[in-house]
Amino acid sequence: MAISRIIGLTTSNKRGGLFASVMLLMLGLALAGTARAEQREFSMTIDEMKIRVAPDLEYQVFAFNGQVPAPLIHVKQGDDITAHITNNTTLPHTIHWHGQYQRNNWQMDGVPGVSQKAIEPGETFTYTFKAEKSGTTWYHCHVNVSEHVAMRGMWGPLIVDPVKPLPIEKKVTKDVIMMLSSWDSQYAERLGFGGSPLDRHNYFSINGRSFPLTQPIHVKKGDVLRLRMFGAGEEIHAIHPHGHDMLITHKDGNALPAPYYADTILIGPGERYDAIIEMDNPGLFMVHDHVDTHVTNNGKHGGGTMTMIAYDGIKPVVEGDAHAGMADDDPDYYYSDSMKKSYGMHDNGHFKGTPLQNEGRRERKRAADHDAHH
Repeated sequence: MAISRIIGLTTSNKRGGLFASVMLLMLGLALAGTARAEQREFSMTIDEMKIRVAPDLEYQVFAFNGQVPAPLIHVKQGDDITAHITNNTTLPHTIHWHGQYQRNNWQMDGVPGVSQKAIEPGETFTYTFKAEKSGTTWYHCHVNVSEHVAMRGMWGPLIVDPVKPLPIEKKVTKDVIMMLSSWDSQYAERLGFGGSPLDRHNYFSINGRSFPLTQPIHVKKGDVLRLRMFGAGEEIHAIHPHGHDMLITHKDGNALPAPYYADTILIGPGERYDAIIEMDNPGLFMVHDHVDTHVTNNGKHGGGTMTMIAYDGIKPVVEGDAHAGMADDDPDYYYSDSMKKSYGMHDNGHFKGTPLQNEGRRERKRAADHDAHH
């Protein structure tokens, strides 16, 4: 019997008011317990690294904890976050916690020259904030975003579990994080340069890798998949999973009042969409960007923003097909395993790059001096 109905019945007798008060108190304590904030503290570095985006492209990046995407930060709504950020690079950076309100805490918003001084090379800055907004949020640099974010990989997922998830969210058996971005190969070895309106991005990626270096999304029949899709770069993407409709449930972490079905979803820069898919159609199905140039590597078809849903037990029809040629050596490529671990920050060794040597530091210093005077 619902609590409200019990209260309604008992108030009809002379002791009902007291009983109702006790019940309301117990209910309040129960709700307070479920929403109890936890302290989450971690340290992270920003490093100059080189990653392999495509078979024919290595790229210099500014990488949180040496990896692209940055580590998954997974917390509960209401948790208190303390993040110590050390800048090991030759240029200044900040972190903007995109989607978090920073209510009465605007100094932690991560915008240089507005809410803080940028974190200079060799410095450490500590961010403290409450994870007030639940859902699919993210974090990224806010210095020279047209280079650092749009083409240097300075972004990562910040997933905040709600105190009261929707009924359909409780059915999810597998989370898949897909951060969509692009790269301009002319700046691959010119860290500290790029980010102008004349840039021509010619590689497109999911979680920092272009097909065939992306990984399959492994599922089994009966799974309920949640795609958490991020517009991490400056392009608009049109994601289409073959063989399935998506139920679009959230936009930018906000639950939609009227979820809707779609087989293709447009994702712009900074946007996030949650899509829930019932895995009820066994087979091998492509998942790709319907902006046709985005499924190319340097203009060559058969690359870019593309992966595959692979049901357990399904074998390719053709020997040497696209599925057989994909990389398939990281079960946590979409942070699906990490999302099932305890709350906190989760690195992924597969995403870590190779540290850069010092030969480029002089050129980057010149670039920084140029920016400071123009």
